[in-house]
Amino acid sequence: MVVKREGPTHRQRQALATKAQIAAAARTLFAGQGYVATTIAAIAEAADIPAQTIYSAFGGKAAILRAIAWEIAGTLDVDQVHEQALRQPDPRDGLRMVANLQRRQFEQMYDVIDCYQEAARTDPDIARDAQTIAANRERAFRRHIESIATRLASGVSVDDGVAVYLALVLPEVYRTLVIEGGWTADRYQDWLTNALVTHLLP
Repeated sequence: MVVKREGPTHRQRQALATKAQIAAAARTLFAGQGYVATTIAAIAEAADIPAQTIYSAFGGKAAILRAIAWEIAGTLDVDQVHEQALRQPDPRDGLRMVANLQRRQFEQMYDVIDCYQEAARTDPDIARDAQTIAANRERAFRRHIESIATRLASGVSVDDGVAVYLALVLPEVYRTLVIEGGWTADRYQDWLTNALVTHLLP
């Protein structure tokens, strides 16, 4: 009788551990000196892994940054939270849920978001990624606003609501308030919740 192996093999676990080590080193360097200034050679030195292994595992910096972003995003249940938010009977509760999601996104990956913005200016692959991410976010926001369209404040259209939503959750706003202004994440979340409710609902 042959017992079928379950889960990754030893070699696969080693490969995953190597990728994680590369990604961790790259994330530290990206945050410290920027995407453009970080070279594969520098990542190799920081990770103590040969550059050729990094190329074999990822192919280049863009793929490393993408892997870092998706690894973190996968823990946030973004789509599920948006679905739950737009199903809330009280629109204020839905807006509170997305404010919490935005707070957690920035808490866990602001450095990666900032790196994406820098990388998109010089790397066509990352620029396309950034455009896709922005389009997906706007689509999710629009679905939410459309779901509460009849509850919006007088004179606030769906397009107005989406524009306000997008403006309030800009990374630059989080940077100004939390990173530079010294606000706590809790204070940011409360401010964002109140701003969304005040500008969108009666």
